[in-house]
Amino acid sequence: MPVMGRRPVVPLELTKGPFDLGAARKHGVSKQQLRGASWRRLGGGFYAWREIVEDPMVVLRSVAGRISPHAVLSGRTAAWVHGLDVRPLAIEVTLPAASTISRIAGVTVRRSDVAASEVATHRGLRVTSRIRTIADLGRNEPLIEAVAVVDQATHRGLVTVGSLRQWAAEHAGYRGVHRLRQAIELAKPATESPMETRLRMLLLQAGLPRPQVQTPLRDDRGIFVGRPDLYYPVQRLAIEYDGSGHRESLVGDDRRQNRLIEAGYRILRFTGADVLNDPESVAALVGRGLRAR
Repeated sequence: MPVMGRRPVVPLELTKGPFDLGAARKHGVSKQQLRGASWRRLGGGFYAWREIVEDPMVVLRSVAGRISPHAVLSGRTAAWVHGLDVRPLAIEVTLPAASTISRIAGVTVRRSDVAASEVATHRGLRVTSRIRTIADLGRNEPLIEAVAVVDQATHRGLVTVGSLRQWAAEHAGYRGVHRLRQAIELAKPATESPMETRLRMLLLQAGLPRPQVQTPLRDDRGIFVGRPDLYYPVQRLAIEYDGSGHRESLVGDDRRQNRLIEAGYRILRFTGADVLNDPESVAALVGRGLRAR
């Protein structure tokens, strides 16, 4: 009979996060053993147990362990750490403007002076503060995405429109502040998802009027019948974005739509595919709806 190989020992202490070679040796794991199937190399001399290596927090902690103590996680990375629904395109780090470091493997490096008051520790990571994070994204993202971030952050109460306006006024010389101001003025904190923001911005960029956001609607008896994502009161035109949860809430959505129609409102519904792949048709359909009597 073939002799079964002994299962590799995985110390409990090394299953909780990233670690370096010194920590591995301390717990009885050699450099040779780290080449085995139980472990994955993260870069910069850090490793992780294979069962947790896909966890973004593990990756971020490994980066935090090998960057300058003066560096902070920033941009979309910091926004994700603060709990915003954003997709980090890469791990972003901000170093002081005078830093001579130009490259960190696997990391996008920015240079900017960040005041001590704009640095926070969240989930064990050193990141830009909420206000600095949202201001940075508002300055650096394309306008639609900047508005989506401001909408989301103000909706969740992470920052206020007033605090963002104050930050913009105090940092007037910073690059991109004009775009941040635009995003602030276009923001609607009542917005409930980034895709609703993108739908609203699509209509504005097509030259259509600004719709109201999350407006409660009632029938002629004063009974509440629905609160559409977007609404044009003069034309009594309601617009809904059907997200990924629409299938699960289909019955309730259909009932609400029937109540709105019965109360004399018109309704248009759009999906992510409509907004992202066919914006011209969306704008044209809403435009015709606004012109209809």
